[in-house]
Amino acid sequence: MSETTFSPYHQELGAFRLAYSKGGAIVSVLLVLIGVGLDYSLYRSQLPMLIGARALTMVLTLIIIWVMYSSYGLRWARPLTLLWLALPQVMIAWMIWATDGTGSIYFVGLHLALYATGIILPIEFLENLVFGLFSYMLYFLACYFHPSGLQDFNTFAGTSLFILFSVTISSFCTYFNERGRLKLFSLQRQVAEKNAALQSTNDALAQVKGQLLQREKMAALGTLSAGLLHEVNNPVNYSLMALNMALQEPETAQNPALKESLTDAKEGMQRVQSIVTDLKTFAYQKPGDDHSNRIFLLEKVVQSALRLTGYELKGIEVILGLPQDTHVLGDEPAIIGVLINLFSNAGLATRASRPQRPRIDVTAHCGNGRLSVHVRDNGAGIKPENLNRVFEPFFTTRDVGQGLGLGLSMSYSIIQRHGGVLTVASEEGLWTEFSFDLALAHQLA
Repeated sequence: MSETTFSPYHQELGAFRLAYSKGGAIVSVLLVLIGVGLDYSLYRSQLPMLIGARALTMVLTLIIIWVMYSSYGLRWARPLTLLWLALPQVMIAWMIWATDGTGSIYFVGLHLALYATGIILPIEFLENLVFGLFSYMLYFLACYFHPSGLQDFNTFAGTSLFILFSVTISSFCTYFNERGRLKLFSLQRQVAEKNAALQSTNDALAQVKGQLLQREKMAALGTLSAGLLHEVNNPVNYSLMALNMALQEPETAQNPALKESLTDAKEGMQRVQSIVTDLKTFAYQKPGDDHSNRIFLLEKVVQSALRLTGYELKGIEVILGLPQDTHVLGDEPAIIGVLINLFSNAGLATRASRPQRPRIDVTAHCGNGRLSVHVRDNGAGIKPENLNRVFEPFFTTRDVGQGLGLGLSMSYSIIQRHGGVLTVASEEGLWTEFSFDLALAHQLA
């Protein structure tokens, strides 16, 4: 298997090794310290010298622990682990040489370190094998250079065999532990990949669900509009005719209060008529029809969206700065839906911050064959940590039940379908501006 394949495994193993190495090094310091009791009970006459060796080993190990807790710990986890493992072995070998040589009881410490590395510490097979042979070499040198040398060869041979047995067992434990870690890592990686694929599928399903909800809303609005055209338009027309006739009566001209009341009623009925006319845009829209290349007047669309959100924008000054010619290409009902969403959000943000002069600016300018539209409010703004998430499906900062968090996501998809991009800029507590662009009508030619 290539190094590239193992690279993520080695990266994860580095953090895993470092964590275990820190704990193992601390335990090593404690065991070296506890070993003073063994020195006292067996080699009391040599106690100061043995304590000095233990103190030096503990100090060096503590320095290594300090390095492992520094910024260099993860980078040097492997050599630092092998280094602190070697320190007690060197100390034990020196103690064997300084005491009874082949008859020293300290050889047991070599076994403990070998089993600890094979069973507990996450080191590799070759590392453990080299460490085991290194430990045996230290034992051999300690016995060989002892003043009495290898006179008790049988004891030396027996202890050597036991150490080599420990090296073999420890190495094989390490081998199977390493295989287990690699298998576990492989399974974790597969689970992570499947989770990522599942998350991608969930996101795609969320987008589809959002589109279906949007289509259902548009279809419901179209059905409602068609019904309103029949049920409301005729009574409104009759009412307007009656009001016009009443306003032409001589008695009305002689009564200012009556004339003002009839005029207000006429304006109210005209507003109802305008709203019904705006809703006509959504009526009779057949699913699957392509409306993306139809010419419409953006100014008319803006006025329609403002009328349909009139209640939400009550008390908020809306200032328009549109060019003289706003003929664009696109799906008129869909763009009305985008503007309704932007105006509703602007109204909520403005009411939330309660500025002295609530205001929404709708501006547009032409450039490079496209019309750029900007909707800016002086409301509460968007927190920086939320700025990159506003177009995510189902992301919302509103209270539960106040919205699904699909409006801006669907608006983004609609503008993207029109070949543009919906963007946002904001300064928390001061303002928010959404911008998008549409193709100018003359691009059709």
